[in-house]
Amino acid sequence: MGLENLGGWHLIVIILVGLFIFGPDRLPRAISDGIRMLRNLRQMARNATGDLSRELGTDIQLEDLHPKTFLRKHLLSEADETALRKPLQGLYDDVRGVAEGVKRDVQATASAASRATAPGVSAVAPSPNSTTPQPTAPAVRTSWDDVT
Repeated sequence: MGLENLGGWHLIVIILVGLFIFGPDRLPRAISDGIRMLRNLRQMARNATGDLSRELGTDIQLEDLHPKTFLRKHLLSEADETALRKPLQGLYDDVRGVAEGVKRDVQATASAASRATAPGVSAVAPSPNSTTPQPTAPAVRTSWDDVT
């Protein structure tokens, strides 16, 4: 992480907070202590990765210490990783297919609904005193035995 992510206002606020907390006399010493601590932490991380590399006999970077990355890179072969992914891949493909089907159905329903409420089509039901014939409702199925 570098200072390129910090803007001018961020640096001014950090300096003002540092002055407020430490005062003008102790701020330079606090900054140097902070820098020294960061250097020590980096050196400890380098030493730990170096020791681990020597023990395992492979080259390990600091980024490789994330558990998933470590397992994938140093303990599992490509065949093992493929074998672990294979059962889940079929499930993923099935779920994706169902989701795409649902998406198509929703889009078809939305387009049908938008056509039904297009200009010129009344969305308000006619009054009961109206002389226009009313459509009859479809028969309601009362049990699954009716389905053939």
